[in-house]
Amino acid sequence: MGYRCAVVGAGRQGVASAYDLAHLGGASEVRLLDVDGEAARRGAARVNELLGRPVANGMAVDASRTGDLAEALRGVHALVSAAPYSLNLGITEAALRARASMTDLGGHTDTVRRQLALDARAREAGVAIVPDCGMGPGLNISLAVYAMSLVEEPREVRIWDGGLPQDPQPPWYYASTFNVAGLTNEFDGDATYLRGGRRTLVPCFEDVEEFDFAPVGRVEAFVTSGGLSTSPWTFEGTLDRLENKTIRYPGFAAQFKAFRDLGLFRLDAVETGGVRVVPRELFHSLLEPQLRRPEVRDICLMRVRCDGETGGRRAVATIELVDRYDEATGLTAMQRLTGWHASIMLIAAVEGRIEAGVIPVEKALAGKIVADEARARGLAITERVDV
Repeated sequence: MGYRCAVVGAGRQGVASAYDLAHLGGASEVRLLDVDGEAARRGAARVNELLGRPVANGMAVDASRTGDLAEALRGVHALVSAAPYSLNLGITEAALRARASMTDLGGHTDTVRRQLALDARAREAGVAIVPDCGMGPGLNISLAVYAMSLVEEPREVRIWDGGLPQDPQPPWYYASTFNVAGLTNEFDGDATYLRGGRRTLVPCFEDVEEFDFAPVGRVEAFVTSGGLSTSPWTFEGTLDRLENKTIRYPGFAAQFKAFRDLGLFRLDAVETGGVRVVPRELFHSLLEPQLRRPEVRDICLMRVRCDGETGGRRAVATIELVDRYDEATGLTAMQRLTGWHASIMLIAAVEGRIEAGVIPVEKALAGKIVADEARARGLAITERVDV
């Protein structure tokens, strides 16, 4: 295809997206942009090593400076934002100025709704912008749309997903595979579900359930925020029930709910010992080193169940995905599922398979197409329909 693209944010997920854009997306040039120039250059070198050819180059760019970012995007056809969600509105503005299609890793529904308000400008610019890609929100929603297509009259959709270390160690039984700020963002506030056909706010950490998920064994799942993106608005009036829970090893929800209840997720500063401190920033500073490992061998789990009717009879469609750390590339499962969903969507946008505008992830691309693209990348997805 020979198009030029950029990835804003040279962390793990950004590197995975950049690799896929060149490996299977046909990009002739990939610019990795990061406020840390050395990180950008390391990320580009890693992509080139994986590809075995020089395609990526790293540049120091502060994505919070919209004008500087727009300049760095000059000549670029499309970009992935793998930056913190707080920067995505400004990055969207830069993409519009550069007339470049865009996907992002999102994770904050209010920000996405503000991006959707830019739809007319994106259509005028002739570009497609798909916020909230990734593992969840993102791939989980695409597979939910796929499950819905397997049932003639879908009524209820439930999603369980999460990334776990293959060798959980006490006391957390968890290891960091993405920015710690994204972790706490999922645990704060309420989730928007559909219950009784209406949008309903459900507090984080509610409805804890335990079940077995092969090959991991016993896990727990609980309510977290943002995992459904805008799909409750889209499917209100179509589905009676829609919910998404995060999977962890048993005991995690109780631990982190206690941290939240103590006030450690608060964003307003408190005074202690004559010093003003933001509790969440302190919590991140203390927690992140505890969760960091030099190498994370992880496993990602996803299960989607759609209940409804086919031919007047009860029908249940179940889709499962299990992915592990990849020995050949050194990419974590979280990198693959998160970064590749964003690149799959961006490649489709560049190829004109997604219409111009700001498109919710659940409307951007048919679920079966996403599943087929994921399978082409070696992701193990199974499906069955019981009628």
